[in-house]
Amino acid sequence: MRTYECDVVVVGAGPGGSVCAQYAAEGGCDVIMIEKRQEIGSPLRCGEGISKAWLDEIGLTPDPRWISADMDGAIIVSPGGHRFKLDESMAGNEVGYVVERHLFDKELAARAARAGAKIMMKTSATSLIMKGGEIAGIKGISFGEDIEIRAKCVVAADGYESQVARWAGIETKLKPSDIDTCLQYRMTNIEIEPTYCEFILGSAAPGGYLWIFPKGRDTANVGLGIILSEIQKPGDVKRYLDEYIASDPRLSKGQVLEVMSGAVSVSPPIDKTVMNNLIVVGDAARVIDAMTGGGICHACRMGKYAGEVLSKCLSTGDFSKEALMEYDVRWRDQFEDKLYRNWMAKEKFRSVSDKVLDDIVLAISEANVENVNVYSLLKVIKDKYPELVAEFEDMI
Repeated sequence: MRTYECDVVVVGAGPGGSVCAQYAAEGGCDVIMIEKRQEIGSPLRCGEGISKAWLDEIGLTPDPRWISADMDGAIIVSPGGHRFKLDESMAGNEVGYVVERHLFDKELAARAARAGAKIMMKTSATSLIMKGGEIAGIKGISFGEDIEIRAKCVVAADGYESQVARWAGIETKLKPSDIDTCLQYRMTNIEIEPTYCEFILGSAAPGGYLWIFPKGRDTANVGLGIILSEIQKPGDVKRYLDEYIASDPRLSKGQVLEVMSGAVSVSPPIDKTVMNNLIVVGDAARVIDAMTGGGICHACRMGKYAGEVLSKCLSTGDFSKEALMEYDVRWRDQFEDKLYRNWMAKEKFRSVSDKVLDDIVLAISEANVENVNVYSLLKVIKDKYPELVAEFEDMI
């Protein structure tokens, strides 16, 4: 069996894994990052929208090569058709880009490679290596060959279906109400506002929402996510999406260029993201925002924090849970409260009627909110419908 030795092995070359590999390598760690697929960033499983607010934090300069469209704002659409339009003057850096994920992810991986990380494609982790009861690397298959990668620390960056954390004994189970099943078409020959993302609320996408993310003058990602517990029979997700498209004259004459499907977690974060010789990063740690479905921002920021802490651990030779806990504390201080608040809001709003959602969007549009984000919108909702936020009003 072929054996590799390194300081850190990162399982998964998504945004979180690549940023972690970059910062760990820049800090002096000998890093191997493995990716089970044959292409980083593909197949697509994302609406491809990101905000601008966090790019500076990870040192990423926007690049036209991976930006498909630069957004001026967003439009929230109620079930009855009320539209709340917000631009960059209201939302600031929460407004962002629609990207080409296959190029965006490759750029993050290339940054890791430039920092010195070794990338192994078509390489899957199959189990953890244990030595004296402690994690000591991973066993895997690379291009059909059994391998071992022995490492001082394993980074579980293997996404929504994460197995590495589960192998280590970390609880990662999800309830049906904490899973969104998603379907997205890339459509062309449609009528859109090419610099505004749209979010359509209500029973057209039970427990979730529909989105239109422009990718040019007449092309966009058009998709929806539905809470798994709301699905009654196979094909429901496609039926909901097709019915909405048929009902919207802007979309009904469009043609589909690409189909994407998948699932995302819309749950609270996991309770434990470090143990001796192990760190959990990104979607594997359940840090997707339950209200928006966005997770790239959190994954990248966690990747940076993880890489920086791993560099410190290398300098001391200590990769214990206690030494790695700085990472856990840091990311939780930055955005755990927000994730919990938005999860609790998701739990409430998935059962709200279309009539109430219409009233909420009207209330928001009339409230003259200066800095628009989920937090400020929940504050407006609290004033009009306090019962909807009673369980988490102390977080607003």
